[in-house]
Amino acid sequence: MNSPDCRGILNINKPADITSRRVVDVVQRIVRPAKVGHGGTLDPLATGVVVVCIGAATRLISYVQQGRKEYRAQFRLGLRSNTDDITGEVESVEYSEQPTAAEVAQALRNYVGEIDQVPPQFSAVHIDGRRAYKMARAGKTLDIPARPVHVYRIDILNYAFPELEVEIECGSGTYIRSIGRDMGEELGCGAVMTQLERTRVGDYRLDAAVELDALSRESLSAALLPPLSAVAHLPRYAGSEADMENIQHGRAIQVVQPMADDSAATVAITAPDGRLAAIATCEDGILAPKNVFLH
Repeated sequence: MNSPDCRGILNINKPADITSRRVVDVVQRIVRPAKVGHGGTLDPLATGVVVVCIGAATRLISYVQQGRKEYRAQFRLGLRSNTDDITGEVESVEYSEQPTAAEVAQALRNYVGEIDQVPPQFSAVHIDGRRAYKMARAGKTLDIPARPVHVYRIDILNYAFPELEVEIECGSGTYIRSIGRDMGEELGCGAVMTQLERTRVGDYRLDAAVELDALSRESLSAALLPPLSAVAHLPRYAGSEADMENIQHGRAIQVVQPMADDSAATVAITAPDGRLAAIATCEDGILAPKNVFLH
């Protein structure tokens, strides 16, 4: 399986205290010389789903990143940190009264929907061509502009001051640390994130994830998911053998079979054997391949 043609998706449960880059490095050693990349980073503090793409499937990373994410997060109120989590320089915050459960719920409702969010000072966003965390480590205070993100829901699982546990479903680019920070400031008592677990990225769920330390050359085949799983959210078009010949040479094909959504701009074309053949743009009944996955 460690051939240049190795391709597919791994749903990996990242342990705490390692970077997402470290996860990629572990996979890279197993599948070398195949290319490897991940579909969304997790902070070292965090655990849970990291989707790793191998070989030709690395061209599907942007589609993995489009998937909704689910997290379980724990925050400790009454504190503030330069990293917005427990790993930074933590200080106590003076406050007049402990927030009630109703007040916490009301504050969190303000962060559901399309919101403008300021990423943490210690984050991977680029500021003037450099990663923010690198400049923050050098002692610089950054003016990071707010960015639009979408939060679909925040459910309170448990609250007993100062501990708060929530489940969050959100879109790409959302910082869970920032939600806790902003909630804490709104409540006047501060808050830092103490634990974070990502339980879902798109259709990749934690209960089906592979433990990183269980991954080996021998176990890789059983753990590897087909590239088609990365674009499960796209409409599909079942191509014929004649279509495959055209697609392999980069030629557009005519839509002659019904599709679930014939108005879709982007379509996943499957081969007769069910594999992902191509990602194509769709216009006026013509599918023009832009990423081809046939051998």
